[in-house]
Amino acid sequence: MYEHLVVFKFNTNVTPAKQQELLGQLLGFKDRIPGILDISAGLNVTEEKENVHGYTLGLRVTFDSLVSLRSYGPHPVHQEFVKSLDGLLENVIVVDYPKV
Repeated sequence: MYEHLVVFKFNTNVTPAKQQELLGQLLGFKDRIPGILDISAGLNVTEEKENVHGYTLGLRVTFDSLVSLRSYGPHPVHQEFVKSLDGLLENVIVVDYPKV
């Protein structure tokens, strides 16, 4: 199994409603992209304000294999989501690792 972690830092013009909409799209990946065993996403509610650095949405996806993780990036559903982020992101952090 492999974990895929992403944290999103949106531009200041992205409303909370838009972030909720994007969150819903992310959660819909499980039923639409093969190889996803589990998915979790949410808006950042940490009280560690000094560590937020403007990142407001987090995503964790568990894949059944490295092949599934590698197929995820180019998958049409994922690519559609990536295109919807055009002009909305200030930064994004991605970490992939084998689950032990």
